[in-house]
Amino acid sequence: MSKSLIELTPVQTVACCSPLMKEPLTADAAERIAPLVKALADPVRLRLLSLVASHEGGEACVCDLNDAFDLSQPTISHHLKVLHEVGLLDRSKRGVWVYYTVRPEALTDLGALIGGVAG
Repeated sequence: MSKSLIELTPVQTVACCSPLMKEPLTADAAERIAPLVKALADPVRLRLLSLVASHEGGEACVCDLNDAFDLSQPTISHHLKVLHEVGLLDRSKRGVWVYYTVRPEALTDLGALIGGVAG
C-alpha cells in the first residue's frame, strides 16, 4: 500500500497553523502591512533592512552597505529605494551620499503581525 502525501497550498498551510494574531487583521491593517511584507520578501531587501537597523548609530549610507553584497551600487540603491517607498526606511541626503534609517512605526506594524498583538 503506497502512502500518499497531502499537498497543501500556502493558504491551507497557514490555515492549519496557529494564528499569528489574537484577532483577525482589519482591512486597514492588512492594507498597511501587505506592502511591507511584499518588500521584505526579497532576501537582499531583508538583509539591507537588517544591516541598516543594526548599523552603528542606527543609520547607514549606501557606501556602508556595498561591501555586504556582490551587487552593484545602483542595484543596492534600487533596493533601498523600494524599502523607502513602502515606508520601512527614512532617508536623508548629505552631499552626494544618502543615509538611511529604519522607521520604528513600520517595525511596530510588522511586530504586531508576527507577535500576535492586534494592530
